[in-house]
Amino acid sequence: MKKVLYLFFVCLAGSAAAQTASSGTTGNFSPVVNFTADQDRQNMMKQLGIEALRPGPSGDESAPNHANYDEALANPYPNYPEVLTLKNGKKVTTPTQWWNQRRPEIAEDFEREVYGRIPKKVPKVTWQVTITDKEMVGRTPVIAKQLVGRVDNSEYPLIEVNISMTVVTPANVKGPVPVLMLFGRSGLPAPTQPPKEDLEKINAALKDLLIKSEPSLKAIFDQYPAYNPFTPPATNPFAGFPTPGTPPSDPPTINQLLAAGWGYVSLDPTSIQADNGAGLTKGIIGLVNKGQPRKPEDWGALRAWAWGASRALDYLETDSAIDAKKVGMEGVSRYGKAALVTLAYDQRFALGLIGSAGQGGTKPNRRNFGEAVENLTGGLYYWMAGNYLKYGAAKASFGSKTANDLPVDQHELIAMCAPRPTFISYGIPEQGDAKWLDQQGSYMATVAAGPVFKLLGARDLGVTESYKTAKMPGVNVSLLDGELAWRQHNGGHTDAPNIKYFIPWASKMLKYTPVPVTPTP
Repeated sequence: MKKVLYLFFVCLAGSAAAQTASSGTTGNFSPVVNFTADQDRQNMMKQLGIEALRPGPSGDESAPNHANYDEALANPYPNYPEVLTLKNGKKVTTPTQWWNQRRPEIAEDFEREVYGRIPKKVPKVTWQVTITDKEMVGRTPVIAKQLVGRVDNSEYPLIEVNISMTVVTPANVKGPVPVLMLFGRSGLPAPTQPPKEDLEKINAALKDLLIKSEPSLKAIFDQYPAYNPFTPPATNPFAGFPTPGTPPSDPPTINQLLAAGWGYVSLDPTSIQADNGAGLTKGIIGLVNKGQPRKPEDWGALRAWAWGASRALDYLETDSAIDAKKVGMEGVSRYGKAALVTLAYDQRFALGLIGSAGQGGTKPNRRNFGEAVENLTGGLYYWMAGNYLKYGAAKASFGSKTANDLPVDQHELIAMCAPRPTFISYGIPEQGDAKWLDQQGSYMATVAAGPVFKLLGARDLGVTESYKTAKMPGVNVSLLDGELAWRQHNGGHTDAPNIKYFIPWASKMLKYTPVPVTPTP
């Protein structure tokens, strides 16, 4: 029966898709180039004059080319670019010099050599609320909205980009409320279900429709009169709450945010740009390039995801339930990298929670510990600008380049977030937040970003050591007194164990205290 239902709905979906395709206008547009990831990377290497790339180290410690985990060998390039020194050698001593001179230099270098440029002309995004639902998340009543952001593809209709986003705000708090934007799957948290009598009507109508489509199904329904295609989901009276008799644990991240009077946004990055090299001629990057391969300075997936987050913020600025001046950005792993890029380049975001971001995020490129530049110029090249491949080149028309040739490093990306509150989060290798990520190096980068926070009147981590000698504090030791914050929790590859520390820190930084809604008598 499930197969029959599946085929029935597939037929309906296929028919609708065919109608949509037939009604679209293709005109005389160049077709989309369908490269494999390897073909795409080879195309970029040819543009750059690169004949061969160095292989990246292996995460398998038993492999001949295993990554280095010896601190004695971890700093072959111990001197990071001076974050408060202009390219002409002059020191930056005032906030004005930072904003008008040094910060633009850093932003330009990151755009040209690391993450790529957002094109000057990117099509407009039109947001549509497709569902508005009253739900319960844990003990918190919420208003949940499902949205789609349709990107104007009138100049190249062969590619469609529809951004998927969910916005959830607490209904028991007077708005507008701050929200944390989460990179990840988008979907309603607890969709309301029809009451029993309405579900009976739906099933009766569906049975009639199925019988009309396939008359032989009538005999099956007659044989099993109690069967219904749709049944209400099994209910758990403790859903969203700790189960009695079990060890205490932290509630899910969204439950904690809503209980604290925050809202949240879930934004699906893959609806903006695919997380693979073959997708670079599609998604928003492909749409702007009209289905053609990238040029060396074009944006990669991380910058595309960050662009999508900025377009999501455009919508939030129109939503009266949300305080758009108090929107934070969150992500873990590759999405932690994208969250940091978002926070650095869009100053409308008020603060960030950057989880386990590693290479390309908070880990210095110049550190030889775990993942390296060569890993990102290899299979993960599509996250970055094409120009980033140069720094993994073994043989090229320009010779060879290493991480030390990069004009910038990741402490400067963290510094671009200043003076806005920036919380760097990691777990521990024993629980799955691999050594590969280089927690110690990321701590060094956070320390190295501190002088910019202090220059702009914010507080850094409060440590006195240089980044070259700074040792990461112990697990579960919080450095949360300033706008620049650090905490390594005792969990794995997630920032969830730090949420209960992040929320009060963020609320304090934003001077936010939720005001309960007064119940109507």
